[in-house]
Amino acid sequence: MQGKVEICGVNTSRLKTLRQEEMTDLLLRTKAGDKLAREQLIEGNLRLVLSVIQRFSGRGENPDDLFQVGCIGLLKAIANFDPSKEVRFSTYGVPMIAGEIRRYLRDNSTIRVSRSLRDTAYRVLQCREQMMTKMGREPALEEVAKELDMPLAQVSSAMDAISSPVSLYEPVYTDGGDPLTVMDQVRDTKNTDEHWMEQITLREAVKKLGDREKRILALRFYDGKTQMEVAGEVGISQAQVSRLEKNALSSIRRSLCVS
Repeated sequence: MQGKVEICGVNTSRLKTLRQEEMTDLLLRTKAGDKLAREQLIEGNLRLVLSVIQRFSGRGENPDDLFQVGCIGLLKAIANFDPSKEVRFSTYGVPMIAGEIRRYLRDNSTIRVSRSLRDTAYRVLQCREQMMTKMGREPALEEVAKELDMPLAQVSSAMDAISSPVSLYEPVYTDGGDPLTVMDQVRDTKNTDEHWMEQITLREAVKKLGDREKRILALRFYDGKTQMEVAGEVGISQAQVSRLEKNALSSIRRSLCVS
């Protein structure tokens, strides 16, 4: 979207910016039913919509579509905002615009969520918007859960389920050089260099065992069979199975310690 001057037929370089006094006056007039004031208020806050859709620009969505959806959020914010509360319109409008865009992305997502989770999420979103109107700010999940008399974990799970997926290559920070992506901040605690070395060493240690010892270990620790069951399958006594198993494990331990 960088370098794009026109979006949805609107020249973004010529968008108006309202002073706080103008904003307050237009809000009051709009609440009184002044349609011209409402139009001026919408035009004066289109930059707010642009600033919000920048957050969603890396998801492959059409910027024009996001802008139109953001404008719907702006209209809702204007309709529900209470000028008598000591809150800046942008503080109230940004979450409303972002919420409308998230709803659009959720409804158009290729990832399908269960009906019960979606219903819970819709309830949470509706409650959050109502609380936002009353409080003049975006409520915390704990506050929404209390209002709905639902466990916080259930509310959190529902919101996570409808959240749009994030690409591992999405930039989260840049200082002019190579951007820092989500992948750079994700650590794999299992497939570390140390773990790989242990796996390789273990594999080499097992290779040194005889075929009968390998089979006994496989039956015991992969198939979960008892020594008596292994004895019947291999055709030797349970005491022999026990001795061969101990010898094999000791041999592996020695190989790992030497490495």
